Amino acid sequence: MNAPHKVAVITGGGSGIGRQAALTLAKSGYIVALAGRHLETLDAVKQEIESSGGSAHSIPADVSDPDSIKALFAKTIERCGRIDLLFNNAGIGAPPVDIENLTYQQWQDVVDINLTGSFLCAQEAIRIMKNQDPQGGRIINNGSISAHVPRPHSAPYTATKHGVTGLTKSTALDGRAH
Repeated sequence: MNAPHKVAVITGGGSGIGRQAALTLAKSGYIVALAGRHLETLDAVKQEIESSGGSAHSIPADVSDPDSIKALFAKTIERCGRIDLLFNNAGIGAPPVDIENLTYQQWQDVVDINLTGSFLCAQEAIRIMKNQDPQGGRIINNGSISAHVPRPHSAPYTATKHGVTGLTKSTALDGRAH
């Protein structure tokens, strides 16, 4: 009997690190659920994976929107049956300006995507991972060297990456048994 395929959800899967992670996981036999705000970039990665013999699904999602995240995970379960790996990779920065010139909305956009998005995705993944058979899975939160060595004019990005480190440690403790 063949082992079932493992399923990975990758946020920010249409470009950069997310794209490369998707290609690598697909080559390792994962079915990849590509999540992001731009369907055309997700579809390009999906096509690249499928042309190499892998399997992928493009699922448009906005990690800063709780309803969008619920839909992302519901569609992944509907199409793939389970989730073995979440790679929280979606992230943005703000314009490189002095902190006093940063707008509230610029700050909030970075917090909503980089930190709240990671929380929302981890929350949904844990709910699924605890209740699937076999139980369990892995969550990888993409941090940054900025959590340890900030750059000038990067307050929102640096603050969220510090937050992602704390979220990762807390999630690991809370989810250890699963």
